[in-house]
Amino acid sequence: MKSKKMKVVVFGGSGFLGSHVADILTEKGYEVVIYDIEESKYLKLNQKMIIGDILDYEKILKTLKDVSVVYHFAGIADINEAQLNPIETVKQNILGTTYILEACREQKVKRVMFASTVYVYSELGGFYRSSKQACELLIENYQHTYGLDYTILRYGSLYGRRANKFNFINQIITEALVEKKIHRKGDGSEIRSYINVRDAAMASVELISDDYKNKYIIINGTQSYHVKDILNMIREILSKEIEIEYLDEKNEFHYEITPYSFRPRVATKYVLKNYHDLGQGILDCIYDVYKQLSKSQDKDILDIELPESIEY
Repeated sequence: MKSKKMKVVVFGGSGFLGSHVADILTEKGYEVVIYDIEESKYLKLNQKMIIGDILDYEKILKTLKDVSVVYHFAGIADINEAQLNPIETVKQNILGTTYILEACREQKVKRVMFASTVYVYSELGGFYRSSKQACELLIENYQHTYGLDYTILRYGSLYGRRANKFNFINQIITEALVEKKIHRKGDGSEIRSYINVRDAAMASVELISDDYKNKYIIINGTQSYHVKDILNMIREILSKEIEIEYLDEKNEFHYEITPYSFRPRVATKYVLKNYHDLGQGILDCIYDVYKQLSKSQDKDILDIELPESIEY
């Protein structure tokens, strides 16, 4: 596929991962249209913004005219929110995805890049996992029946700039800065392989290559860490007395060591040649959260001096 004249729509392009993918697509010369329920705070001058709901089929159909590739990041992405709102999760994640697929079929879109999760074939993840699994099956059906090609992007644990409120790294940095205390369910022995959102976005764009057509790809970090080591890293970076409290309870919807229970579809893990160091990336997250918090406070949250932000 040639990128210079290719038109790409990013559903959910105002959000955490979607906005970074839109950035990189633009940097690489694609014509980028962002479709989201709210205007992107990160919109570039050469990007087009369409305010719309993924349950508005007619608007989606109109948006996808002359589009080659669709990235689908829209819907409910918080496991806990999905568990509390199963009906809305089904509407947004499953019905919304079906509307996008049907519009892609009608408008002869060449490829759908779908944001799934490593939870998809786990026993954990609740209604969020179920909705993503259903979407993967629907995407397979559309390819088999109508020839609509796809790439399934199964993301692991993301962190970085622009994170939403339910992002774990963002949550604990905010707690440390505001409360001088971090709360964690469990004992911290849980294992995670975090990947910087910029790296995940770069991989997502590279995977537009025909080599990954109709493939399942894992996008995750290259190193595994115990959660307690990440919490200690953040405490050390802040150079301040930050209390870490481990709560005697576990989140039943999250995994401890691995999300995999069985693998009927084996995915290939994709690793960038160059990727962010976790410590450096977390430092940049701290700087970003600190800057945002300082804007809403009368004085600095912590009496510390942070190094200058890392520029991408």
